[in-house]
Amino acid sequence: MLALKISLLGDCDIGKTSFATKCVGEKENKGVKMEELNLMDKIFTTKGGKKIAFRIWDIVGDYQHLDDVPIACKDAVSVLIMFDLTNRSTLNNVLSWYQRARRWNKMAIPILVGTKFDEFVELPLEMQWAISNQARAYARAMDAPLFFSSAIHNINVNKIFKFIIAKLFNLKWTLERNLTIGEPIIDF
Repeated sequence: MLALKISLLGDCDIGKTSFATKCVGEKENKGVKMEELNLMDKIFTTKGGKKIAFRIWDIVGDYQHLDDVPIACKDAVSVLIMFDLTNRSTLNNVLSWYQRARRWNKMAIPILVGTKFDEFVELPLEMQWAISNQARAYARAMDAPLFFSSAIHNINVNKIFKFIIAKLFNLKWTLERNLTIGEPIIDF
């Protein structure tokens, strides 16, 4: 079995732990929980029967715990830079999270993930449009794909991990881009 490290970075209270727990599954979650760090494991089985284990590193997103960023990013194959779609200030901070991650790992696949899509669709359309455009601009600046997700409704959670597998192993990616405002955006 192949084991791959994935790091989740972003501000506090944006849904990183909910996202990781949804990916791993409530019943399967036998990870390690510390005050500033959650480690969770998820095993994916490919169509060919190969097993891939993801070790997900979920870092507390406050500035008191920035010392954990280097260890979380070291040896990660992908870093998910996450923000709350309903809280613009968390989106404004993604570039600094990306720069911190790149300082410690220049090879990891960066992915920009907007969380709480289920709440985002309740915002006025002009606000959804502005946030979506800003997120797409940041994703381009980071040379990263962009996914809007919802842990509560399991929107795009597993697709992100399937994308990572496809990217790492040069597999065909069959999902299409979705740039429609009001729908969960997927842009790569």
